Amino acid sequence: MEKGAFSHLALSGCDIKVRVTPRASRNDVRIAAGILKISVTSVPESGKATRAATKLLARALGVAPTRLALLRGETSRDKVFRLD
Repeated sequence: MEKGAFSHLALSGCDIKVRVTPRASRNDVRIAAGILKISVTSVPESGKATRAATKLLARALGVAPTRLALLRGETSRDKVFRLD
């Protein structure tokens, strides 16, 4: 995945719904069946997978990770981020 590959989704104030798959074989961000899917190699313990997903999403959007705020799904595979 190249940096900023999904920059067309980076609209300030918008909510971004994603589906996170932890313990994947590689880190990846893709759109499948109209859903933004993030695969991370991190384990879903102590928020490690969520932090990795945040970093990958920020890279894919071409923004700083600090601009993404997790609204829902801290312990769920389905998450909603807001881009500030």
